[in-house]
Amino acid sequence: MVHTSATNHDADDATSDDEALLDASEAAEVVPDDPDHPMESDEEGGEAETAQEEIQLHNDSIAHFDLHSDSIYCIANHPLNPNIIATGGGDDTTYVFHAHLPSPVLPPSYESNPSATRSSLQPVAKLQGHTDSVNAITYTLPSGKFLITGGLDGRLRVHSTTTTKQTYPLFASAQEVPEINFLVPCPHPAYPDTFALGANDGSVWVYHIDEQDKDNHLQVIQAYYLHTESCTAGAWTPDGKLLVSVSEEGSLYVWDPFGEAAEAGIKSLSSGQAVVSLTAADQRFATEGGLFSVAVSPSGAFAAVGGAHGIIRIVGLPLLNTSTIQAHKSSGAPKNTSGGKKQASGDATSSSRSQAGQILASLQIQSESIETLAFSPQHSLLAAGSVDGSIVLFDSKSQFAVRRHIKEAHEEFAVVKVAFGAGVGEDGA
Repeated sequence: MVHTSATNHDADDATSDDEALLDASEAAEVVPDDPDHPMESDEEGGEAETAQEEIQLHNDSIAHFDLHSDSIYCIANHPLNPNIIATGGGDDTTYVFHAHLPSPVLPPSYESNPSATRSSLQPVAKLQGHTDSVNAITYTLPSGKFLITGGLDGRLRVHSTTTTKQTYPLFASAQEVPEINFLVPCPHPAYPDTFALGANDGSVWVYHIDEQDKDNHLQVIQAYYLHTESCTAGAWTPDGKLLVSVSEEGSLYVWDPFGEAAEAGIKSLSSGQAVVSLTAADQRFATEGGLFSVAVSPSGAFAAVGGAHGIIRIVGLPLLNTSTIQAHKSSGAPKNTSGGKKQASGDATSSSRSQAGQILASLQIQSESIETLAFSPQHSLLAAGSVDGSIVLFDSKSQFAVRRHIKEAHEEFAVVKVAFGAGVGEDGA
């Protein structure tokens, strides 16, 4: 009985399943699309969300140069003719090209029928001789008589720029260090064609190029060895009298290559080599991870140094103006008058000494290493570029308040160089 009952139940289920099947005519029926409609919860969420703004990016450049076969690591403009540009790269090559072109009335993005392709500028000179990346490059001051290149091969190569054929022939060369990290030309009017370099062994060198001495065109003025790790950056004061350098172990030294600080009565520290010395031993100055950039204010009164974790220190510098030097010559050590006040000559020297080496401010807005710093020559702005891709503008006249923080200026890419253009924009940036 049980078996028979089960069999009848299965038959009934099969009949009901057949009745549930669609007829062919029903299967052929087309059901129109019904687009999704937002639910009330979706509408509420949409109101809370900020509308995404679409940004159109245009390439408004008037020319380009793309003959390097590897990354470009350094760029230099001729001091008298900024349209002459020299570049060095990972292909161990230096190119010199002329970027002077007639400017269009409107940028390419405004053209009704813009050109799809554009050929590269052609080089004036192609310079070879390095066996590793060209890591540093500069023209000498004041007239750009020489182009100097430094490489990760430690080679220093000096090319003449004054030949009529513009072939930039090799004028002199040297190799004193394993790798060259930077080259900076000296702006001192009494020492033309003078420059400094920093090396990965921590050494700092000051050279003068002498055209008259055929046996020794490259003359070493000074060499310093206080940095114990790679010397990462250097900068001259605007008058060219002092040289500031920083390194990976977190030290800062201010050098007196021409003896003018000593002439002004400012005594050197650290065995007579540096007039300002700050190291990681001073916890107020210590930057774990090292220092990688430096810039000197247009007044020469202070320097900004940037390091790991977005840290920037503002350090006072000795002022070597004419009045300070003359005051020291005329009176020697400061003397007290009957009224208990120092003479004016003593005040000038004392004031210069009091700020030298003082940490005037400590800043930390960006999250990663500060790779580049620059002061505006026309305004009270300090620009800082970071590995986190951001740029920050500080106002030095307002206790270095943040004027602008440009987050993701280069998105996920590190900012390796910032500079101000003369007379461009409200801030000259």
